[in-house]
Formats: sequence, C-alpha cells, structure tokens
Amino acid sequence: MTRENSKIKKVLLLGSSALKIGEAGEFDYSGSQCIKAMKEEGIEVVLLNPNIATIQTSEHLADKVYFLPVNVDYVEEILQKEKPDGLLLSFGGQTALNCGLELEEKGILKKYNVKVLGTPVDVIRATEDREIFKEKLDEINVSFAVSQAVYNVDEAKKVAENIGYPVMVRIAFALGGLGSGICKNEEELSELATKAFAHTPQILVEEYLHGWKEVEYEVVRDVYDNCYCVCNMENFDPMGIHTGESIVIAPSQTLSNHEYHKLREVAINVVRHLGIIGECNIQYALDPKSDQYRVIEVNARLSRSSALASKATGYPLAFVAAKLILGYSLVELPNSITKVTQTCFEPALDYVVVKVPRWDLRKFQHVSYKIGPGMKSVGEVMAIGRNFEESLQKALRMLENGEIFLKRHNLTDEELKEELKSPTDVRVYLVAEAIDRGFTPEEVHELTQIDLWFLYKIEHMVQIKQELKKVKNKITPDLISISKKAGFSDIQIAGCTGETVENIRNFRWDNKIHPVVKQIDTTAGEFPAQTNYLYLTYHGQEDDITFDTMKNVMVLGGGAYRIGSSVEFDWCCVNAVMALKKKGYQTIMLNYNPETVSTDYDECDRLYFDEITLESILEINRKENMEGLIVSMGGQIPNNLALHLEKHDLPIWGTKASDIDRAEDRHKFSGLLDELGIDQPEWKELQSIEDAKQFANSIGYP
Repeated sequence: MTRENSKIKKVLLLGSSALKIGEAGEFDYSGSQCIKAMKEEGIEVVLLNPNIATIQTSEHLADKVYFLPVNVDYVEEILQKEKPDGLLLSFGGQTALNCGLELEEKGILKKYNVKVLGTPVDVIRATEDREIFKEKLDEINVSFAVSQAVYNVDEAKKVAENIGYPVMVRIAFALGGLGSGICKNEEELSELATKAFAHTPQILVEEYLHGWKEVEYEVVRDVYDNCYCVCNMENFDPMGIHTGESIVIAPSQTLSNHEYHKLREVAINVVRHLGIIGECNIQYALDPKSDQYRVIEVNARLSRSSALASKATGYPLAFVAAKLILGYSLVELPNSITKVTQTCFEPALDYVVVKVPRWDLRKFQHVSYKIGPGMKSVGEVMAIGRNFEESLQKALRMLENGEIFLKRHNLTDEELKEELKSPTDVRVYLVAEAIDRGFTPEEVHELTQIDLWFLYKIEHMVQIKQELKKVKNKITPDLISISKKAGFSDIQIAGCTGETVENIRNFRWDNKIHPVVKQIDTTAGEFPAQTNYLYLTYHGQEDDITFDTMKNVMVLGGGAYRIGSSVEFDWCCVNAVMALKKKGYQTIMLNYNPETVSTDYDECDRLYFDEITLESILEINRKENMEGLIVSMGGQIPNNLALHLEKHDLPIWGTKASDIDRAEDRHKFSGLLDELGIDQPEWKELQSIEDAKQFANSIGYP
C-alpha cells in the first residue's frame, strides 16, 4: 500500500510553548510520541518550542529544536530557512492550532508550499468556529445545544433573551474554557461577555443544560475512513464544570448499553463527516431523564483528555495519530502492547480509571474556591483499580491535599448544603462528609445533580469507614480485606481504628493480605501483553507477571503538577531512566501523572502507575527486590519519603536520607550552617501572630 504522504522527508512540529492552565505537560507527551513516530519513518523533525523543561526539547529526540515563540512571524522565518514538506499542528494544543489557522489565513503556508499534515485547516476551523461547527452538525441531523455565535455584547444580550436565562457563554478559539461561564441574568452576561471579547472576536451563547451528564469519546480515523472510538469517559460532575475541573471516570460507569452505543455511533458519524484525520475527541451533554443528547464540541487535535485516554487504555493515541497523518491505515499499524493485534480495535478495560484535578488555589489571596466552566486546576492524577471505590480513594490520596478539606470540616448542615450546591475544589470530600453525617444519596443528588450510582459507591466507602471506627482495636482479616478492596490505605485504617500504621501493616502481612500486580493489556486478557504497564490492586489472586532476578532500579516520579513542581521533574526522571538503561539496569518507574512522558510505558522496563507512598513502595519491593531506589529526580514527594524508606532498609542511591533530611529540616540546616561558620539570616520558628510581630520588631523591618 502506498502511503498518501510517503514523499514527506522533513516536517515542522509546533509545540505548545510555556506550560499554562489548560495546556501543560500532556503536549510534551504527545509531541514526544509524534517525534518518535516520525523518526521511525526516517523523517527529519524540526521542533519549534521554547519550553526548556520538556522532554521533546532534549537533544535525543528532534533533529533540530528552535527555542522561539510559537507565533506566525517566527514560524515563517523557520519555514523560509528549513523548507519542510509538512507542518504538524495537532500535537501542540490550542497554541499550535491557532498559529496554524493564522498561517493559513495570511497565505504563508501557500507561499512556502507547506502542507498541513492530518486534519485539513478548513476542518480545524470548522471545529473552532462555533457557527460553522453548528452548520456542519446540522447537515447530518446531529443534536447540538441551542446556541448562537455573537460578535459584540449587544448581540449576546439579544440571543440570551431569546434562549432564556440561565445561559452558558463559551469562547471560540480558546484554551481551558477561558472566559466561559454561566450567566443567570443580563448583568452577569454583560460583565462576562465584555471580558470575553478582550480575548476573542467570537463567543457562543447557548442554553444551559442543568443536571445533564458530560460524556467524552476519543476517536481515531485514517485516510481510508476506518474510524474507531478508543475510549469513552464520563464526568463525575454534571454539565457546567469544565472537564479539566471535574473528576473523570473511564470507561463510563452510569451509561446504559443503548446510551453508550448511540453516542459512539454519533461520534463516528461526526468525525467522518468533518473529515478529521488522526485523533480527536467529542464532548456530549446527555440528559439522564430522557434519550436526548447534545454535541458540545469537537477538538480536532490531541488534548489533555487524549493523554488521559491514552494512559487509561494503553492505546498510544499520539503515536498512532502521527502515523495516521502520514497516510497509514489503522489496519497496518500493530498494537504496541500486545505486538500481535492491530490498532484497528477498541480497547477493552477490565479495570476502572479515575482522574482527579489538583488545584493550588490556596497559594493566592482573595481567590474564589468555586469551580465552573473555566479551568483553574494546575495538574491532575490518575488512579487504576478494579472498582470505582479503589480507584477514587487512590486518586484522592495522590492529590496530597486532603488537609484543605479538614480546614473546612466544621461546617453546619446548612453551610454544607450551600457548599454542595456551589461546587468548590473540595466538593468530593464534602459529598462524603454529608453522607457520613446521615444525608441520603438522594438528598445529595438533589443538591449536586451527581449521578446516584457514584453517590451509592461513596456511601459504601463511608459505611466501611464507620465499621472500622466501631471495631477500634479488634480488627479482623475479613474487615481489612474488605477495606483494602474499597481503596483504604493502611494510614486511613489506622486513623479509623486507633491502631498504629505499623500494627496495621504487620497485621495485614501476617494474614498474607497483599495487593497483586495487574497488567494493562488493552484486550481485557484476551491477548497477553508484551509491555509491562502495571498497577497494584487488592482484587485478584495472582500477579499477571513473573519477577526475575535482574538488577532492578526504581525511579520515583514527581506526581501531580503543582505550582513549584512541574514538567522539569518529568525531564529528570526520564533522563535518569535512560542513563540507567545504558548501564544495563532493569528500570522501574513509579508515577501517577497521566500528562507525563515518564508514564509512557515504552520509556522504562516496568511502569507502575500507582501511588508514590511508603505502603506502595514496600509492596512493590516485596516482588521486585530492588537493588536501588532513586528519590532525587521526582522533586518534593520522593524527598519527603527518604527517611521512611531508609528506616525500612530500602536501598536509596545518591544522597543519604539523613543528609536529605538535614537539607530539608530548617533547624538541622541552620545548625549545619552554624557548625560550618556560614552566615545566615536571623530567623525564628513562631507560634502566634504576636510572637511574629515581636520578632519582626526586634530584627527590624522589612
């Protein structure tokens, strides 16, 4: 078979530039996969991306890297100099897409005879321009939200009046729901629209689908019109909260068979009609009380959801998309997990994946903790388990911010009701708190519109917690086993029963209650996996893999992106793994961030997509018998574990745990400076505001 783009020898790949809310490390992952796919075909890759912290800008991937802004002027200069045959827009997020549209509009692509590979520019514009998008959907009788594109505030007011308040406002050509919001009256609309037009020439005013579910399908299509839905996901939260702000579950848990297949069929029809080549995602609103649905949007590019879907299923979406835009058929490309099946299949999942966003709102003053159509989250975590309870509890621990809920734990019942009505960053904790206080799932549903299936599952977890509190020091193997299958950690069980964590661990180990290692194979066990993409679960009798006696070294990842800890630690982890491989070690990665290159299963010999905790590491070490453990590449999370790991005789390589602690502990570090005779600022640990004022006065302002 002759590929459509077989004459392509050199391409220019546009990156997503600086990390930002709504456009972060996921595009380092997708861009890196794209580069690997191109190099496999012998195609020279020129990368434009000024982000120095990414893997894709490392010397081992692209042939040339331009650390320049991703804008039309610089792209034109590079086109003039490099003379590439093709331009890749779908791996650099909204930044790359918008740049590509502008290059087309200004005639620059035509001027330099450069072809946009994959989805044509007119199709990209059709998905980004809300008015054209509606016309395209109307042509094939696909339902979409009642809406109208407007170009000024007065038009917005007229459309909102016709639709009826409340209305949803969305921005065209925008990132992460920028400027979007729900408007209950004309005053709110006027304020929001005025701000929105500062970012874009066009906004969409549409009906607000209160209480409807939000569902998403990831779709691949080749030039021969083969089209498959790789993954479907549903939001824990109903419509009105951006997908990036919501807990997301894959595969969907509350859709009926009819609903699932109906939306799948619509997705394939829409993608074929639009003419998308490669990968895209389609978002729906689904009425839980009827058979109605609405298409909300289609992203004709890789996205954060694509990275999540790729990690959730084991289907390398970005790599496959890169091959498809070169003209390959889905029938030709092998499944990189099984090595024997093809990519023309829809993965079957025998596990549940839960993604939870991470916010760092408390690092700012006067910020609203409410969440809605515009993104505020700075990162996310992904957990894998055999049921929803196990995955959700894992994910919430991965966030490492449960203490923010405790600070708002003393709400009255009325205050709690108000909090549940207006979603905040701790909503899921408040749902559990309400049920713990005696609210029924039905009452919580009325306040939140969260599907009852999820609320019954949370009720089940709360019941187990209450049972643990009753038994106190009389725990039984059965209760521990039930608790572990519902996702409770040793620390949680200890907190409920009044036991120490060590006692819980010893009791569990004495009774041979251990997790098993399960493998993601994309076919639910129908074909054996050739790639070690692993997770721990208490639902199982035996491990999916055998453990050899090779020299195993584990690198601990950086966890969720947060302010102060981001993609730079992913770069460190990946480079550490590469160095270890060159030295002949079998490499193990432990991380749970779906946006990263380090959680790409072909970067290391074994990837454990699981918690970075003492409990998980001890359980993995029981099986792997690690020769070395590296804690210095993943930032603060591994560093904080160093002393605990040393206490359990785990072989930390590099700086000793005691020396890490001496650098981290202010008292010990200060003592070291005194010992060495090195000057340091005068400081004091204080217990109250009055102490702070007194100390400040004694040393002098500022």
